[in-house]
Amino acid sequence: MKFSVNQKDLQESLGFCQNVIERRSTLPILSNVLIEAKSGKLKITATDLDLIFVHYVNNVDISVEGETTTNSTIMHDIVRKLSSGKKINIESISESKIQIETEKSVFKLNCLDAKEFPLSEDNMEAEEVLLNSQNFLKLLNKCKFSISNDETRHFLSGIFIHFTQSEEKNFLTAVSTDSHRMSVSKMRLDQPIKFEPIILPKKTIYQLCSLLESFNGNLKLYNSKSKVKFALNNSILTSKVIDGKFPNYIQVIPKNNKKKLEADLGLFQNSVDRVASVSSDKKDGVRFNISKDQLDLSVNNTNSGNGKETLSVKFDHDLDISFNSKYLIDVSSQLEGKNIEIYFNDTASPALIKDPGDFDSIYVIMPMKG
Repeated sequence: MKFSVNQKDLQESLGFCQNVIERRSTLPILSNVLIEAKSGKLKITATDLDLIFVHYVNNVDISVEGETTTNSTIMHDIVRKLSSGKKINIESISESKIQIETEKSVFKLNCLDAKEFPLSEDNMEAEEVLLNSQNFLKLLNKCKFSISNDETRHFLSGIFIHFTQSEEKNFLTAVSTDSHRMSVSKMRLDQPIKFEPIILPKKTIYQLCSLLESFNGNLKLYNSKSKVKFALNNSILTSKVIDGKFPNYIQVIPKNNKKKLEADLGLFQNSVDRVASVSSDKKDGVRFNISKDQLDLSVNNTNSGNGKETLSVKFDHDLDISFNSKYLIDVSSQLEGKNIEIYFNDTASPALIKDPGDFDSIYVIMPMKG
């Protein structure tokens, strides 16, 4: 195997692989990337057995076709430190060694046989669904912060994605919850689609988000009950889906929250952030003492002190309720309108948050006790 490739292209490809590989894997081969120089293209593959990431580099000059595997982290570290945009020459100098050479630098890295690299056949017989990549990225971003970290409830450790219809409109709907908060966001579709409901794992979501951030075009999606595949630009991401039943989230959405609070989003977000600074671990609740058109925000921490701010809002009731500040900031950061709308029922009931700038997204937050 012998080829030349642009430093920038190789760095980008290996950079994407970093989030897939398991650094502490018991199988050494899983710390490696599979490098294949064939048919005028460079194909780089990384896997942790649940997730397979493939990236193609088209701008490559192949002298001798071949394949090998080498440590992903080490190779990425070397390539990113080489001069940006310069040509890198890579060749197999033996069955167990690969040489990386550019300008005045020469590196020889250990390799493992490509035949040892674990790859399942990518035979997904599923219909192609075309999605606007930026709309899908927005959908994931609006839900990913509510994913549960509780490993005992594995069915909550991802985003539930399914096709829904409402008022003759078609949607791809995403939901996530950690039992303390819930995000529901919808992406409008031009027409109905055949789509198997899936729970997309957290690691897959974050890998997909990093790919979509630099891509503007159509994302191709193929899914079955056990697997999902995303194809975009020069990358293919294939992932197992979470096996389990997502809870009936419709039941959790409050129906009787009639007390509406409306506040300027920027002022609200900054106020919550400031008063929460008193609590170093952000575990203390932000207390809302709300009266007619006035919101008093306060945090009291026995070890560090207390903070209080007053905000002008639109509200016609009296209410005393506390929330986790991080939950409020997470939701606020995803809102698109100029204002935030929070609907309350009573002190012990969950609050419903709406975005005047995006009617297709809602958030539910449980209050804190005390």
